[in-house]
Order: sequence, then C-alpha cells, then structure tokens
Amino acid sequence: MAKHLYAEYSIEDFDKFDCLKMSKGVYILLIFVLRGYLVWLMSVVNMKDRVATLELLYPDTSLFYLSLFSGVLGLFVVLLLSLRRPDAANWVKVCWRHCRAILFTALLFDLGINFIGYFYFQLVPINFLVIQVIIVSGFMIYCYKSHRFSINLREFPDKLPE
Repeated sequence: MAKHLYAEYSIEDFDKFDCLKMSKGVYILLIFVLRGYLVWLMSVVNMKDRVATLELLYPDTSLFYLSLFSGVLGLFVVLLLSLRRPDAANWVKVCWRHCRAILFTALLFDLGINFIGYFYFQLVPINFLVIQVIIVSGFMIYCYKSHRFSINLREFPDKLPE
C-alpha cells in the first residue's frame, strides 16, 4: 500500500531525509495568509514613500493591523516548517500533524476579519470580499483534496543511517 502512495513521484521530489518535499500549494497558501506581513515588508523596503504601499492596499490602518493579527497562525506554520527536522521537539511533531487544521483556522479567521471589515466597518469593498471567499474556498478544497499535502502531513523526517 505504501509504495502506491509514492508511485507518481520521482527521486527529485524527495528531500535529504527521504520525505516528500513540501507541496508548492502550501507555500502559495502561506503567502496569501501572510500578505499583511509581506505588504508591511514592502512598505519598509520602499525608501521613497513608506506609507503609500500600505494606504494603497489597506485604506484603513485597522484593516492592516487585523491582517497582521490574522497572519499569526501563518507565522506559526512557517515556524513549524522551519523546525521540521529529525531532532525536532515533540511539540513540533504533534503540531505538524494538525497543520491542516491550523491553516483552515487561519484562512477562516482571515475571511472573518474581512467580513467584519465589510459588514461592521464598511472598509472592504464587496468585490474584494467575493474574490477572497473564492480564494479561501479554493485553498480549503486544495488542503482537503491534495494528495501530496496529505503525505506531507503524515511524514516527519527521521535520522537516516549513514
């Protein structure tokens, strides 16, 4: 049964610990969840006008701060990805198995913040909200249906004999 799980993958698809390399879709999902931090970094790097980038994408500063707050779960997943190695602490192994639920929560929390921004504060345009619902739905379907991501969550690197 186990050899059929890896039948569609080549040698290049595995890392140095004989684990399947992380799915590129997870990285794209993390970029989406961490977009507040990415915009913040772009505004810090922009030497001419640091506030223009933030004002363009986040017309109200409260939306920007809420985006940073919703990205905390994404930062936690990035931490888990960086600590995912053979000598990892037990809490990393336990949290890694729940990574799908953490990403679902991050996506739903981010969507919830934008719903609040639209319905309560009238800060988010409706077309932006509809696009975000479509994107979040697509990511959630990807997390649930992706065969490679399921394998990634089941595996954890072990020390290989030399």
